Amino acid sequence: MERSAAPAPRTRNPRRTSLRNLAVMAIVVPGIFATIALPAYAYSPPAPDHSDEAAALEQLRAAGAQSIEVDDAVLPADARDGYETISAAEIRRAQQRAAFAAYSGPSARDFLANPPYPSFSLDQVVQVALQYQGVPYVYGGGTPAGFDCSGFTMFVYAQFGVALPHSSRAQGAGGIPISRADARPGDIVAMDRGGHVGIYLGNNTMVHAPMPGRVVEIEAIWDPNAWFVRYGA
Repeated sequence: MERSAAPAPRTRNPRRTSLRNLAVMAIVVPGIFATIALPAYAYSPPAPDHSDEAAALEQLRAAGAQSIEVDDAVLPADARDGYETISAAEIRRAQQRAAFAAYSGPSARDFLANPPYPSFSLDQVVQVALQYQGVPYVYGGGTPAGFDCSGFTMFVYAQFGVALPHSSRAQGAGGIPISRADARPGDIVAMDRGGHVGIYLGNNTMVHAPMPGRVVEIEAIWDPNAWFVRYGA
């Protein structure tokens, strides 16, 4: 009986072995790189790639998409930063008010003793009176630091050497009565039954020290029963 021949030993396929080794390396090596590279990516992320955005923009342009150019926007006046503009006249008035508040010059009595305008003139009375616009009303005041109504007229007339009492009723009851038709700018106008006086400016207006909280100013004569008196002439 013949023995069968022993099977030939199996030989390894070198090609298959090489492929398997490469597969193992392909799995292990990226894992190693990923483990090593992860901290670096976490610390310093790569710059963003805008190539897709640029390509999309080129596609829109190629498709005829419209583009709009916007001119410089002009804000409406009420939307701009607000800055108050102070005029030169307002600055002068503020300086004048400060000077009046610090007034320490001659009093009405001083002017009566040495009047700066010895020649009486109603027109000049008006000019002097208008210089005190803006002086605040102060009850009992008789200087540019603060006037009440009769203190104002008294101070103005004193500069012409004309003494007026510091009383609206007394001023309205003195002097020479003048009709409204004959009244001239510079005359004293009395109203409110003698409770208020001012200096007439013509055209039914006067300059006066009105009341607390206001200043010497020009205003219409509101009392139809107002009367006029003349001093110094």
